[in-house]
Amino acid sequence: MGLTQILTSILVGAVAGWLASIIMGTKGGVLRNIIIGIIGGFVGAFIFGLLQITWAGIIGTIVESLVGACVLIWIGRLIFK
Repeated sequence: MGLTQILTSILVGAVAGWLASIIMGTKGGVLRNIIIGIIGGFVGAFIFGLLQITWAGIIGTIVESLVGACVLIWIGRLIFK
């Protein structure tokens, strides 16, 4: 994995985590949003892979990560509430 891919993953994770925190009504810092967004990218890729839905481009990747991050926050609320 090259430096460009790492930086792109961090940027996409930050955007997806930030949007998910707004949608789900959570509060957290930049680092938390990046982590949630990056892990959400894996969750979203898994979910959309099961549904056999593919995305193209950076917008599709952000949408996939956003959905995964929202699911991750939802599951976290179920476990820790």
